[in-house]
Amino acid sequence: MGRQESTGGHPGDAAAGHIPAGPAAAAGRPPASVVAALMLTMALVALDASVVATAVPQIVGDLGGFSVFSWLFAGYLLAITVTLPVYGRLSDTFGRKPVLLFGTALFLAGSLLCGVAWDMASLIVFRIVQGLGGGALQGTVQTLAADLYPLKDRPRIQARMSSVWAASALAGPALGGLLAGYADWRWIFLANLPPAGLALWLAARHLSEPARAPGGRGPVDWAGALTIAACGSVLLFALVQGGVAWPWLSWPSLALLAAGAALAAAVVAVERRAADPILPGWVWRRRTIAAVNLALGALGLLMVAPTAFVPTYAQTVLGLDPVTAGLVMSAMTLSWPLSAALSQHVYRRIGFRDTAALGMAAAALALFAFTRLPYPGSPWQPALAMLALGAALGLFQLPLIVGVQSTVGWAERGTTTASVLFCRQVGQSLGAALFGAVANATLTTHLTGGHTLEAIPEALDTEATAEPVRQAVATAVDHVFLGATAAAVAALAVLLFLAPRRFPVLPDQQLS
Repeated sequence: MGRQESTGGHPGDAAAGHIPAGPAAAAGRPPASVVAALMLTMALVALDASVVATAVPQIVGDLGGFSVFSWLFAGYLLAITVTLPVYGRLSDTFGRKPVLLFGTALFLAGSLLCGVAWDMASLIVFRIVQGLGGGALQGTVQTLAADLYPLKDRPRIQARMSSVWAASALAGPALGGLLAGYADWRWIFLANLPPAGLALWLAARHLSEPARAPGGRGPVDWAGALTIAACGSVLLFALVQGGVAWPWLSWPSLALLAAGAALAAAVVAVERRAADPILPGWVWRRRTIAAVNLALGALGLLMVAPTAFVPTYAQTVLGLDPVTAGLVMSAMTLSWPLSAALSQHVYRRIGFRDTAALGMAAAALALFAFTRLPYPGSPWQPALAMLALGAALGLFQLPLIVGVQSTVGWAERGTTTASVLFCRQVGQSLGAALFGAVANATLTTHLTGGHTLEAIPEALDTEATAEPVRQAVATAVDHVFLGATAAAVAALAVLLFLAPRRFPVLPDQQLS
C-alpha cells in the first residue's frame, strides 16, 4: 500500500464560504477529442514562447525596430502573467469552457494580426493580444487536466503536458528558423491558425461541463482585475526595462517601482472589499497553497539560468554553433517529462511534499555542479548537468501542481492553479532582471583591455582578445548558477519549513 495524503477540508472553510461547489474529477476517461484539444492549445502557447526567437533577424530586417524588438517577448510574457489570476477566477465563476473558448479565439485573432503586422509597433501590440489569449489557455488547460482526471490518473495527463512543452522547446527554434529562412517570418504566426481553429472546434463541440449549482456565480470583481493587471504591468515593466533601458537607481526605475508598490497596496484594499475577489486572500492564508506559490516562484526564478544563459555559455565558452548549443540545453527537456511521469511512484510512497523536496535538493546539486565544470570543458559536461537538472525538476514540479489541485474543490481549482502559475511567471520575470544584472556586473568587473559589454561580439572574433572574454563569460554564468542554486535552496527551505508534510487532500480525491 502506498502512503496516503491526509484528507479533509480546511479549518474554517465552511464559515468563510469556501466549501467547493461543483463536480469532482471525472470518474471515466475523457474523450480523445477533448484531450486532443487540450494538447493543441498547450502546444500553441509552448511553441509561441520559443518559435519567434530564431526569426528575429528576419523580422527586424523587414519591419525595423531593432531597439525595441525585445518587447516581442516581454509584451507576450507580460500579458500572460498579469491575466493568469483573472482568468483563473473567471473559470471558477463561469466555468472552464467559456474561458478556454475565449482564450483560444483571442489567441487565434492575435496570431492572424501578427501575420499581417505592418511595423514593429503593431507587431508588439498584436503579440500582447496573443499573450492575453495565452494567459487564458495556460491556466485553464492545467485546471481542466485536474477536472477531467481523478488524482490517481493526473500524472498521466500532466506528463503529456510536460512532453508537449519539451517537444515545443526542441521544435520551436528549428521551426522558426525554417519558416523564416525558407518561407516568410509571417508564417510563424499564420501557421497557428489551423491548429488553433481545430482546437477551438474540438473544445466547442466535445468539451462538456456538469451544470453548476444555482446561485454559484457571484459578481465579477472587475475593479480587482484591472488593479491586478495594472500592478503587474507596472512592476514587470520596471523589471524588464531596469538595467537595460535605464540604470536601476535612475528616476524611471524608482518611479516605476514606487508606482508598483502603490498599486500593490491598492490591490490589497480593493480585494479586501470585493465580495468575490479575483485574488482571494485564502490563496495565501492556506499553508499548502502559500508554500506551493512560493516554491513555484523560486522555480521560475532559477529556470532563467539554464534557459537564458546555457545557450550563451555553449556558444561563447565552448565555441559551439547555435544548433548544437540548443541541443545542450535541450537535454533538460528530455529528462523532465520522463521524470514527471515517474514521479507518481515516488509521491504515492512518501507524499507530495517530500517528493518535491527530494527533487529540489537534487536540482540544487545539479545547479551547483554546473559552477564546478572545468574551463573550457567539453559539451557533454553541461549537457549532463542539464539532464540531471531536468530529471530533478520533473520530480519537483508535477507533485506540487497535482497535490495543490487536490486540496481544493472544483469551485476553487481555477484560482488555485492560476495563483501557482502566476507566481512561477513572476519568478521568471524577477529572475531575468536579477540574473541579467548579476551577469552584467560580473562581465563589467572581469573584462580587461577596455572592452565594454557591447563590444563582446567583436572581441570574440579577434584571436588576441577572445580568450579573456570567454573567461569573463564563463565566470558570469557561474555566478548566475550560484544565484540559481540559492533560489533552489530557498525553495527547499519553503517546502521543509512551511509546507505541511502531508497535503490536506479532500475526501473525494484518492491517491490509489
